[in-house]
Amino acid sequence: MSQVKLGYKQTKIGVIPEDWEVVRSDKVLQRIRKKVNVQKDEKYQQIGIRSHAKGLFHKELVTGETLGNKSVFWIEEDCFIVNIVFAWEQAVAKTTHKERGMIASHRFPMYQAKDNRVDIDYLLYFFKSKRGKHLLGLASPGGAGRNKTLGQGEFNELKLPLPPLKEQQKIAKILTTWDNAIEKQEQLIDQKEFLKKGLMQRLLSGKIRLNEFDSEWKEVRLESITIKMQSGGTPKATNKNYYSGNIPFVKVKDITKNGKYLISTKVSITKEALNSSSAWLVPFNSLIYSMYASIGFVSINKIELATSQAMINIIPNTKIVDLEYLYYYLFDLKKYINKYIETGTQGNLNAQIVKSLKIKLPPLQEQQKIANILTLADKEIDLLKDELSQLKKQKKALMQKLLTGEVRVAV
Repeated sequence: MSQVKLGYKQTKIGVIPEDWEVVRSDKVLQRIRKKVNVQKDEKYQQIGIRSHAKGLFHKELVTGETLGNKSVFWIEEDCFIVNIVFAWEQAVAKTTHKERGMIASHRFPMYQAKDNRVDIDYLLYFFKSKRGKHLLGLASPGGAGRNKTLGQGEFNELKLPLPPLKEQQKIAKILTTWDNAIEKQEQLIDQKEFLKKGLMQRLLSGKIRLNEFDSEWKEVRLESITIKMQSGGTPKATNKNYYSGNIPFVKVKDITKNGKYLISTKVSITKEALNSSSAWLVPFNSLIYSMYASIGFVSINKIELATSQAMINIIPNTKIVDLEYLYYYLFDLKKYINKYIETGTQGNLNAQIVKSLKIKLPPLQEQQKIANILTLADKEIDLLKDELSQLKKQKKALMQKLLTGEVRVAV
């Protein structure tokens, strides 16, 4: 048995600081239920809680007549609230003044702090942590999904590690500071993406021109500015010899996940598979364009690869068109592509339609300048996203250390 370090103690829920308590949740929380006397002609606004600790959202207004005999309760401010159906997925939140006057069904029990022993913000962070998620899972017996429901009795009996109140408040304040920084970074990214979208539309339409260029633009069919356009093919999945080879094989998910540059795939095929299907080796610095499922998504492949028939592979004629310019142009076309989609079990584009897409083409030098401007905008956004990822990792590490007492805060 490992020795517990000085200032800590061994408990049934693990090692915690000596001055922390282990308490049942019903000793520090009391459930609040104020039933709504629903009036048929009145309008009401319900709340929902997103899974994965993503907070509250407000639903559309409904009439009392629509609610019918449904039991609903007034939202109280500064309460811990949980969706019992998805508690195991951390569908937890805190109510604020913004929810005042709103309602929730019996599936959203609310709890206030009892005897000033727990800080609701601290408690929310605890249930967003790995240990908190584990406890919510233990209190949600049953199978997966909607059969795995939080039990009231089980929740009441949960044993929580509880620091002194002032330490709880300090921990919550520190983690809130990180949350605010993350939120500001997300807002900045949204703003930059919005600005880039507007810039892309104006540059690619010719609505704004770069100072040094004044030549006329041409409108051409996509096929006329390529060396080759051809769909891929999928080797038979039943033949085990066709897979786990050394030829990267692209599916639609690879395009949506990789973004602009396609540098890796989850699946690889063998040369035998390539030869036995309509798949072919697409040289690097080609465009991979999705015709099924996520229609209109496009990537530049940075490795030699093969694709399924859900993609059309485009080798551009770089004497006429700049690769990056064509990428941005096809990416921007995505918003107009719906009118070409053929309906069926899933929407899809015909390869001939893609080949016939109209492309506005400035002189090659102007294409390159436009692509450079948009690439710089992308790099700035990617840098901001990397910073956001680091902030989230730092917060996760802080939660682990602060909510277990591994690191203490001065109060």
